[in-house]
Amino acid sequence: MPLQNRVTPLGEIVAVPQRGMFTGNRGIIHDPATRTLLTRRWSSRAWIACVCEFRGWRRAVMARQSWTELFFLDEATALAAGHRPPPRAKEMDDALHGERLDGRVKRLHPLPDPTGALPDGAMVCAGGETFLIVKGKALYWSFDGYRPTDVPTDDVRLITPPSTLRALRAGYRPVLHPSAVSFS
Repeated sequence: MPLQNRVTPLGEIVAVPQRGMFTGNRGIIHDPATRTLLTRRWSSRAWIACVCEFRGWRRAVMARQSWTELFFLDEATALAAGHRPPPRAKEMDDALHGERLDGRVKRLHPLPDPTGALPDGAMVCAGGETFLIVKGKALYWSFDGYRPTDVPTDDVRLITPPSTLRALRAGYRPVLHPSAVSFS
């Protein structure tokens, strides 16, 4: 049975067998005795994401009273959910915290541009589905990867926080799952 520690672009933490390419945390949000999540979904404003592989280090997932290991399909998924790369940045944490949540749910933002004009790595939602934008094309998101689809047009909302969108526009290139690269 998979642990409830896989994160969607909307920031939901679910139990699916796919692990993904990136790991991250929101502080300690699990009980190590049962390896289950607590009711809170973050205990820190520093929502970090980084590669799963680092110097061959291995951890027993959710086994200690330490940070809760969360997993993301790729870096674009982590960024859309409101996570950021590891360097310490209190100002970034404060800005992202205000942009990532609307109460206890993921904050969605109005589109600043048509979807085709968004930078690579931006994520949007429409009709309850999530899409990655790459080279002006929409790719349907799932835990298994991406597949091409038509660019959504009705009630499209930006999932990626505006601060992160500005970083993408300035040239930051998130690591994408190989399935996204094969369609771009």
